[in-house]
Amino acid sequence: MSNTMKAAVWYNQKDVRVEERDIKEVKDNDVKVKVSWSGICGTDLHEYEIGPILIQTDNPNKLTGEKAPLVLGHEFSGVVEEVGSNVKNLKKGDRVVVNPVVTTGKHSPETDRYYDFYSAGLHTDGSFAEYMISPAENVVPIPKELPLDKAALVEPLSVAAQAVKEAKVKDGDTIAVFGCGPIGLFVIVAAKAAGAKEILAFDLSEDRLHKAKEVGATQVLNTKDKDAVAYIKETYPEGVDASLEVAGVKPTFDSAISATKPKGNVVVVAIHARDFEFNPISLMTSGVKLSSSLGYEFETFKKSIDILMDKNIDVNPIMTKKVKLDNIVEDGFHSLSSDLTQAKILVELSGEI
Repeated sequence: MSNTMKAAVWYNQKDVRVEERDIKEVKDNDVKVKVSWSGICGTDLHEYEIGPILIQTDNPNKLTGEKAPLVLGHEFSGVVEEVGSNVKNLKKGDRVVVNPVVTTGKHSPETDRYYDFYSAGLHTDGSFAEYMISPAENVVPIPKELPLDKAALVEPLSVAAQAVKEAKVKDGDTIAVFGCGPIGLFVIVAAKAAGAKEILAFDLSEDRLHKAKEVGATQVLNTKDKDAVAYIKETYPEGVDASLEVAGVKPTFDSAISATKPKGNVVVVAIHARDFEFNPISLMTSGVKLSSSLGYEFETFKKSIDILMDKNIDVNPIMTKKVKLDNIVEDGFHSLSSDLTQAKILVELSGEI
């Protein structure tokens, strides 16, 4: 068997090359996964367009000892190809997803990711490759009824599910989602799974709002046409139970606070690219609780598999395109940045379903 594989490797900004790469050794506590499908994340796109952001180019990551060039990709599914000698709970042929984030385990499961961690595709080789090596403890078997292309959505869904958990969304709640890009769409899915009764979604793109309706939003509004807060207050004069800010700009941040009832939760999910002025008095006078959400707890990652298995949940509209690894730059990155009808683009590796 060949010791090399085809992979998409990040060298620098606007420089991702599909080339042959050595397959790493499977150590005693590792699992080698034959990758089936791998989604393109907004993080991957940002690393391509304006990076390096999280990828380290000068000094190696202190946990992995690695730096660029690295294989990108961290949202993926696959089939176990080989296990290390200490691995007893997984075997060749198991269908799996992999939590790409490895923490030190020195802190609580709720906070560990806010200390030292590394992620596949950013600090060590990732999943835009034929094979991926992962610590066994991060590898999670999936039900045989879950198709492997849909299983590649577990990781981005986990980001959204964690944010919904932080927002304390419960049965019967009314929530507002500001921004209906890929993570915004997954927030709608996760909020529906958490029991939200009314999900109001806001965006500037009709295509994205259409998708929001398809995946579970009960009302949508193009904020080019009307102010979101005014729209919300017509029906809910006290405000919504929770707002999730997934657009990453000041107007939606302000709207999320203004739209939420006293003691309601506003959770910032988006990565904000630039600073803006914010006066905390808007929180003090409204009684709103403001927090943020980064990544996810491992338990949330596992529970996201259950969300995908829920018969009332439909994530198919979020999978908008499948591309070959050879064409990842043109059909993947370029398409994602220029075409607002795209949500989650999946890269085909083995293509097994």
